[in-house]
Amino acid sequence: MSFPDFFAQVPTFVVRDPLADFLGAAEGGLIEYSFADAVRLAGHSCPTVAGAWLMSTRAMRALYGEAVPERGAVSVEFSDALGDGVAGVIASVATLLTGAAGGGGFKGLAGRFSRRDLLHFEVAGVEEIRFRRRDTGEVVDISLDLSPVAGDPRMGALLPSLLAGKGSAEEARLFGQLWQDRVRRILIDHHDDERLTPLRRAGGNAAL
Repeated sequence: MSFPDFFAQVPTFVVRDPLADFLGAAEGGLIEYSFADAVRLAGHSCPTVAGAWLMSTRAMRALYGEAVPERGAVSVEFSDALGDGVAGVIASVATLLTGAAGGGGFKGLAGRFSRRDLLHFEVAGVEEIRFRRRDTGEVVDISLDLSPVAGDPRMGALLPSLLAGKGSAEEARLFGQLWQDRVRRILIDHHDDERLTPLRRAGGNAAL
């Protein structure tokens, strides 16, 4: 298996999962996730998956500060329905990092470690996505704007023929390279660019 080299340059994200600790799956419950894990989950690498990674990691860091974020202790709420746009793709990455799951999630053990019903859609009052700490009630709202990182205009010319099965192998390789270059720029060149992931404390007026 070979991923683009830049995947390894994306900062990893460490969480503490009490369930993993309890079941002996990870020493101290510490689990280190990489962007490649999100790609494995989604089955592809695209700007949406990259944006979901940036949103989820930034929101978790905002909620926990210098502490290691706790997986399974954060709920995630979407303004969109599950089937709207790319909400489902973003939610899958958020679930990977937060543990928050819908009605089919892990129901817990003797009232502990439940991940069920921590992921909600079509929530009134949420502008785009809201991450909420279950222990403190602290909330951050976050959104995604990838417009500062434009795609190469050649992709628009290549895409129709490739989707129609008429593109050459050389054109297909070029399209893939250009596509992943935008993902690279989002994750590497703009990793800390707050324009891509505007974040606010709930009820606050100032962007963080």
